[in-house]
Order: sequence, then structure tokens, then C-alpha cells
Amino acid sequence: MAKQSANIQSLSAFAWSIADILRGDFKQSEYGKVILPFVVLRRLDCLLEASKKAVLKAADTLPDGVDDATRDMILFGAVGGNVKVYNLSRFTFDTLKGQDARQLHANLVDYITSFSANVRDIFLDKFLLTDQLKRLKDGEILWPVFERFCQIDLHPDRVSNVEMGYLFEELIRRFSEMSNETAGEHFTPREVIRLIVDLLIANDDEKLTGRGIIRQVYDPACGTGGMLALTEEALKEFNSSIRVELFGQELNGESFGICKSDMLVTGHDPEQIAFGNTLTQDAHKGRRFHYMLSNPPYGVDWKKYQDPIKAEAENMGFDGRFGAGTPRISDGQLLFLQHMISKMRDDEAGSRIGIVMNGSPLFTGSAASGESEIRRWMLENDLVEAIVALPMDLFYNTGIQTYVWLLTNRKPANRQGKVQLINASGGRFWKAMRKSLGEKRREIPDEARADIVRIYAGFLNGESGESEVAKIFDVEDFGYREIRIERPLRLNFQASAERIARLRKEKVYLKMSHEERDMIEVALLDVGEKLFTNRDGFEKVLAKALKAEGMKIGAPVRKAIADLDRSYSPC
Repeated sequence: MAKQSANIQSLSAFAWSIADILRGDFKQSEYGKVILPFVVLRRLDCLLEASKKAVLKAADTLPDGVDDATRDMILFGAVGGNVKVYNLSRFTFDTLKGQDARQLHANLVDYITSFSANVRDIFLDKFLLTDQLKRLKDGEILWPVFERFCQIDLHPDRVSNVEMGYLFEELIRRFSEMSNETAGEHFTPREVIRLIVDLLIANDDEKLTGRGIIRQVYDPACGTGGMLALTEEALKEFNSSIRVELFGQELNGESFGICKSDMLVTGHDPEQIAFGNTLTQDAHKGRRFHYMLSNPPYGVDWKKYQDPIKAEAENMGFDGRFGAGTPRISDGQLLFLQHMISKMRDDEAGSRIGIVMNGSPLFTGSAASGESEIRRWMLENDLVEAIVALPMDLFYNTGIQTYVWLLTNRKPANRQGKVQLINASGGRFWKAMRKSLGEKRREIPDEARADIVRIYAGFLNGESGESEVAKIFDVEDFGYREIRIERPLRLNFQASAERIARLRKEKVYLKMSHEERDMIEVALLDVGEKLFTNRDGFEKVLAKALKAEGMKIGAPVRKAIADLDRSYSPC
């Protein structure tokens, strides 16, 4: 791990050093628009360089009029392995260096547009790389940027897929900080992902043992694909023969481009990573998955998407995704959770969900509110298995408290009708980082992660020696009703000595002249200690007494009378 960390730090520092070249021609917030796609481009170049001649030879032998699917199948085969990307340009980064520097822009455009369609679209439509190449050319810095990237070797034999994930994570975090964007929308710290994955598969030993096992994994807000990649890694470590199919959807174009590129490099079907808004455009409609995990955006409103979401909730009910209701417009986390629940498998294996959210879905909303109705529906259907409170200051963009929810539609017998709460926020479960990364000041060490998984897997309760950490409740314990008690307002008015004494402390009364105060108090004595239960009746009698003292009923007096009314409310 230390070697891997050093490798990532070295690569990150090298990629970051290219920002020195961009300074002046690009704003700081724009550095990522150049560096991130170039990192992906260099990664693919290193991957495809060895098969370049074989691919070009195979392309020359293709019959005229061959359809796209057949062409792709033949050329993917020429690349070898499970890699589903090729490039038909005669160039590589290495041969481009030997060309005329004045032709670099045209040659790079030729190189990018010669990728297979699944990658070409990423560079042209999501990264908008040709636009950035033109800016680099106009600023006369295209050659130095390109030359620097030629110096790093990103071949999978040198830099693993996991290491590439860390590299992207580090670069995105730093770019996000510079542009004041929300880094948490792009990625989740690796130790948090590993905790969620370990919790998801903690008690699935029998289901994952043997040959011919297939597991489909889904993240509806997949970002750069970190959760998907680490889930596959954990499943493969448990059973090397298991087949893992990865699915996801992402709204941010750059994050989508990185994720899809990673799927291409690792031999997954890139078409299973979709671009778009999961809540309004479900790209995996009708599909069901074994494992689902996500870190949806916190506190992000869904106002501009509300029409299709509310229409689906009202018109389709439980035949759609949001039958249990919709939360307040300012936070869509429970919409993502309902979306994931709708994709649970209805077979013997069922599905398991791990989702990290802030405290809003847990606490917000009184009885009969949208949030409360969604929680009630999940509890009544016995879907919630456990909720784990995480330490604060784990995420790069926020220090708030977060929680991992674990849900399944196939609870084991001992967990049915029960919910386990685990408080993993204490010092036992985290350590301070030597150097903060944004808002991230703490991390969950491996031994603490194993401790949390042990408590969960063992279904430990307070009686099991974990009284300060774990507690098991019946589902019914979370139910409550809000009972509103209404009492009629009962006012009475009386010019008693006690109430006159209270009047003398009122600010409005104290601002009046001594003469005015004397006249009011004489009028009150004339009213006497008769008890009035009607405001109008009292004011009528008081106004008559004031008139007898020669006091006009002007604005100041009316204001004083208003204070009198309040001071005469029931003692």
C-alpha cells in the first residue's frame, strides 16, 4: 500500500505540474478540462500501443460495406483481451512526437476522431477535448503539454485500475477545490466505499461460493466509478471465478467520461454505464441487480426536475419508482433510495443496498410528511436491515455526520422485523489524518472497518458487550403518531392591582409622559376590578373612562391600550 501511495502521489504531482504550463492561458477552474481528458487519452494510448499494427492490419482486411457491429467485433478481437476500444489512426503518442510540431493539432484531432465510436463520443461530446486542443494551440502551449504527457507511462502493467481510480480522485479533488465545486458529487473516499462493500457482502459467503456465480452491481450516481470498481475487486478477492457485471449512470459529463473509459480499459461493457439524470431518465429501466450502492448528492434540490418525478409518483404509484411518496423539494436523497429499491430482484437471492446519506433522510419530516411516509413504507415492508453512523470529517467537501443505510428484501430469519443501529462515530473507529484533504480530517483504518463489519455481521446488541455501539430494535419501535391537541384561547381582562403593576413594566407604557400615565391609571381605577371575558367589551369601558379624564384616543394611546390588552391576558 505504501508503494502504491507513493506511485499515486508521484503521478498526481506530475499531472498537476502541467498546470504550470496552463497558467495564464486557462483559469484555475479550467485546468481539469485539459488535464483529466489528457490523462484518459494517455491511458488508452499506453493500452493500445502494442496492438496498433494488428488493429490496422485487421482494418485493412475488412470487407466493403461491413456493418458497425461486425467491424467492432473484429477490431476488438485484434486488440485482444477483454478491451472494447480501438484506434484506427496511424499515430500513437510516441510517433506523434516525431512529427512536425506545427502539425500536432491536426494530428491529435485525427488521433482522437479515429477511436472507436464508444470512446470518440467521450472525448468529443463529454470532455469537449477538440475545443481545449484549439485553445492550447492558440495559446502556443499545445506542444509542451503534449510532450509532458508523453513522459508518463500509464499502461495497466505499470498503473493498476485501482491506482488510476486514486489518481482521478486526487486530481478531481484538487480541481474541485480550486473551482469551488462540490467534490463529493464526483467521488467517495476509498475507505468509506470499502466499508460499504464489506457490509454488503458480509453474510453472503454461501451465495458467493462456487463456480458459475454471476453478480450484477449498480450505482445510480456512479461518478468516476469508484464504488463499482471496488465492489468488483472485493467480490473477485472472495471468489476469483465470479463474473461481475457493472452498471451505472452519471449526470456529470467529465465523471461519466472517466467512468466509461475505465470500463473500457477493464474489459466491461461500456454501454452499461449511461449518461443522464437517473431520477428523470432511468437508463436501466426494467433491470434488477444483486448489489446496489451509492453516495447520492446531499441537500441538492430537485425543483427543476419535479414535474416528471411527481407525475410518476402520482400516476404510477408503486408500479413506478416513487410510490411511497416524495421528500421535500430541497433534498432528493430519498428519491435515489426509492429508485434503488425499485430495482431489487424478486428471486431467491434478492438484493442488497448500501447507501451513504446525511442525517436529513433519517430525521427530517414530521408524521405524514413525505420523508416520514417513505420511512414508514420501508420499515413496514421490513426492508431496513441496519443503519451505521459514521465518524464526522470523512468527506473531502463536508464535515457533517453521515450514515450508511443497509437494506435488503431477503432478511435472514433472525433479522426479520428488526433494525440494527450501529454508532461507529466514536474515536474507536477513526484516526486523524496527518494532513487534511479539504474537509477530510479523519479516516477509517482497516482494523476499525473490520470491527464495524464484525458488529454488523454478528448482529450484536447491547447485551453482547457492545452497549455503547450497537442496539437492535423492533421495527415497530420506530413508529409514532403526531397527535395535535387544540385548546380554545381563553382571555380575561381585569384592572386589578397585579395587572396594573405588570402594565408599568411595558416598554410602550414607559415611553409615555408622566401625565399620560397618570391619566391612564386613574381611568383603570374607574374601570374597577370587574372581570371581562371579551376584549371589545373591556376596551369600550376603558375608552369611556379615558375620555372622562380628558385623554384623546390618538395613536399613542391606542398603542398603549394594545399593550394593556396583552398585559391583561390570563395570569
